[in-house]
Amino acid sequence: MMRNPKWARYWKSNTVIRVATLGSLGNFKAPGTWGSAAGVLIYLVFFYPSSELVGALLMLASAYFAVGICGEAEKRLKKVDPGEVIIDEVIAMPICFIGMKSFIADGDGAFVLIGGFLVFRIFDILKPFGIKNLQRYYGGFGVVVDDVVAGLATCAIMNVAVRLWLG
Repeated sequence: MMRNPKWARYWKSNTVIRVATLGSLGNFKAPGTWGSAAGVLIYLVFFYPSSELVGALLMLASAYFAVGICGEAEKRLKKVDPGEVIIDEVIAMPICFIGMKSFIADGDGAFVLIGGFLVFRIFDILKPFGIKNLQRYYGGFGVVVDDVVAGLATCAIMNVAVRLWLG
């Protein structure tokens, strides 16, 4: 079991909550959907133009950051896996598009991005294949790990589907 990183406890409550909820985006109706949409945008701005190595390092760093922020937000909000905390969806979305860069570049970007978004939302809402059991882990790790695994499952499905559909 992973403990929450200590660095986030030194941040002001307002800052932790604003980062965890992406300002007030987490307070909108269907916050996970808004967080996932923000994650697609983050993918396009930061991950898509990057090399695979830089993308992998960004994914690891953002997951570590999200664990710290989500764990601290849980404490400050006095809730377990609060719905308004959406940074976990944001950092999970780029995982969905691993191996998809060439299809996006070849003009199938809308199909890939919308498909990945929809498949991820299904996994994030339904939490099949034991994904729901991952939420039992403590703190920020428990908040983030189910979304990361949903992103990996989405990535696997998208890679198979895109290669079968688009060749």
